[in-house]
Amino acid sequence: MATKPVKKESSLAPFWSSSWSDIDRSIENLRKDMEKAFSLFPSISMPKMPEASCDVIDEGNQFRVKMDVPGIQKKDIKLNVTDNSLEVSAEHKEESEEKKKNYLRKERSHVSYYRTLPMSENVVSGKVKAKLTDGVLDITLPKSKPTKVQAKKSVSVQ
Repeated sequence: MATKPVKKESSLAPFWSSSWSDIDRSIENLRKDMEKAFSLFPSISMPKMPEASCDVIDEGNQFRVKMDVPGIQKKDIKLNVTDNSLEVSAEHKEESEEKKKNYLRKERSHVSYYRTLPMSENVVSGKVKAKLTDGVLDITLPKSKPTKVQAKKSVSVQ
């Protein structure tokens, strides 16, 4: 009597017989578990550099730039002017140290600003003036060809 050969099932057979949706679900569950595991670690974020907020005002014969630069002294400011742009950079570092019998305290602070402003018209770079008052940098940039200041007209809101 002839015996039928017995088919052996491979250990991978259940995996291959699964549908793709089951495999996708397993991968998605693994991804969620990994995210959950890594979310328990403390996150490290880089401090953001403060942005120097500024106003650019067209006064007809000149541009006036008012820029907030708190914590900066005038010796720490560098201005570079071309015919059609203004580059402002400022950096201030400060360190203090206090030594006592049972402790040492060190503090460091660092503030820096950088901004490049394109001008819509050419300026006379040799006549630019800047003044720092109470953390506000006021820069006057005379135009090479003054423009007429537009007259304002009031419009009522209905």
